[in-house]
Amino acid sequence: MQEYDIVIIGGGPAGLAAAIKAKEEGMENILILERDSRLGGILNQCIHNGFGLHTFKEELTGPEYSQRFIDKVEEMKIPYKLNTMVLDITRDRVITAVNQEDGIIEIHAHAIILAMGCRERPRGAINIPGSRCAGVFSAGTAQKFVNIEGEMPGKEVVILGSGDIGLIMARRMTFEGAKVKAVVELMPYSGGLKRNIVQCLDDYGIPLKLSHTITNIEGKDRITGVTIAKVDENLKPISGTEEYIKCDTLLLSVGLLPENELSKSAEVKLGVTGGPEVDERMHTNIEGIFACGNVLHVHDLVDFVTEESYKAGKNAADYIKGKRAEGEIIELIAKDGVGYTVPKVIHRNNVDDNVDVRFRVRNVFTDSYISVYFDDKREIHRKKKVLAPGEMETVKITKSIFEKYPNCKSITIKVEGE
Repeated sequence: MQEYDIVIIGGGPAGLAAAIKAKEEGMENILILERDSRLGGILNQCIHNGFGLHTFKEELTGPEYSQRFIDKVEEMKIPYKLNTMVLDITRDRVITAVNQEDGIIEIHAHAIILAMGCRERPRGAINIPGSRCAGVFSAGTAQKFVNIEGEMPGKEVVILGSGDIGLIMARRMTFEGAKVKAVVELMPYSGGLKRNIVQCLDDYGIPLKLSHTITNIEGKDRITGVTIAKVDENLKPISGTEEYIKCDTLLLSVGLLPENELSKSAEVKLGVTGGPEVDERMHTNIEGIFACGNVLHVHDLVDFVTEESYKAGKNAADYIKGKRAEGEIIELIAKDGVGYTVPKVIHRNNVDDNVDVRFRVRNVFTDSYISVYFDDKREIHRKKKVLAPGEMETVKITKSIFEKYPNCKSITIKVEGE
């Protein structure tokens, strides 16, 4: 059995950043396992710009952003295996993987960093009635066809869901000469960034139909059209509001799910995000297993993935060096409009300068406050003009605040009107 200090599962932006940071912290015996034929992950097909504004203070495309990390990995001589599928991880950190060159391999890692990313929710998960005709794709699959394969999925397009990938693909399909008839969104608000709504829909006159859903897909061999309808406050279609839209392609942008089958096999505890529950070090409930990036919770900006992954890499290295978190645990509680928090718990004695707590809200709130309570005492009360589920929020809790509440048992983050 092969032995490594740190094995990183996934060679996308999260895995690359974690590997680089671990190496910078003095770790020599590192291995990256990637199931694709090249490093870079999903960014390889994200050829639009907007990446790197926080990390590099300039606007890059997805491939440009990932290449900077790939170059660093090569420069630091961090070993990696491509076309390698990880089949299983045990709670004792034994990894079983397979590839064409080595066959089945077993690796024991002193620490594992989970960085498998996320996947798209498929048609089967949303139960749209209609025939099983061709021409129905996830938005990410269509993105790969257009940007990597150079093939167009269709010419007349309807997009269900207004997540960022769906919005970006509305613009991309328009650039390639297709007619995007509508972006249909079940909720009364978009699931994507405000800037993407403006730059990808408004700038090209593509209608966004909020509080609508698709009630039927028509077509025998190939999709010929969809029927959409308004929905009520219970998200049920309203009879009499149906509208037929002729199209030859339907793209689904109906949510992303953290890729955690391997986490389950290692008995890692998963939270409401579908990703692992972690502490301030990105450490899961299983000794020596860390997680970062979209496998943990779906991010809106890759720059935040990088920040989080640096933290996972550093703390995995500290773990190998024998530095363990000890002492009292403070639980973080999300309520009153807040969906979850990352991290889920904080070791008070492990806070050096501050802890960034990331979260998303469950609904759109205007002129509201993000409030942070230490037990029953409100310590942070920040005014926000708009809070939306499509945009991740961050609260920075400094060490001095922790010192102010030495006996605190829980930290509650909520949305308040005043």
